[in-house]
Amino acid sequence: MNGSSHGRSAADKVECLRHGLLFESLGAEQLKKLSTIAVERSYRKGDVLFAEGRRADGFFVVCSGRVKVFKVSVDGREQILHLFDAGNILGEVPVFAGGAYPAHAEALTDARALFIPREGFIRLIQEESGLALAMLAVLSRKLRHFTHLVESLSLKEVPGRLASYLLFMSERGGSEDAVDLEISKTQLAALLGTIPETLSRIFSKMAAAGLITMQGRTILIKDREGLKALAQGEKLG
Repeated sequence: MNGSSHGRSAADKVECLRHGLLFESLGAEQLKKLSTIAVERSYRKGDVLFAEGRRADGFFVVCSGRVKVFKVSVDGREQILHLFDAGNILGEVPVFAGGAYPAHAEALTDARALFIPREGFIRLIQEESGLALAMLAVLSRKLRHFTHLVESLSLKEVPGRLASYLLFMSERGGSEDAVDLEISKTQLAALLGTIPETLSRIFSKMAAAGLITMQGRTILIKDREGLKALAQGEKLG
């Protein structure tokens, strides 16, 4: 596993933890206690945070950059499960369930993260019940996300998956009219469980149908209702 460790002030660690979705409800003293067991790690693009099958001895809080979590099929095809930006937590489920990490995690960009060791965190939540309650809330949200992901990949055709993705990203980004693709089309294809060539054909068909307009890495949504119908199973002509 790559990743260098270096010291930063406790205030820097607390600031990163404060934006962590798992810890947003914690008070200043709780965050300060948590920062004492956190170890900062820096990663270059392409560095591995953890590998599938490796013993889960801790989890990560992303402070900056972007990390992908993915699995590799027996034929070598990569399936991206999730993309994590600053504030996201990854690797926490196997830490508490016991065993190994169920997937790989790799830095998509230069990134900085805090590593929270399992043993230290368990001791801390025994003292701070608020941490345990916050963890349950985040795990519940993640379970809903992965349930939706499994449903999308197993029940929807690729055009429906892409339509769902564009609708979700437009709502998350605050602009219902445009989506800026923050990842490459190869990575998006892997996220949607397809190949780049198929994805490009579907983008072209969506544009021809008047659903979207493509301007480089920006997708302009022209027919939101049409995309919703496609996401719900309607065929793309």
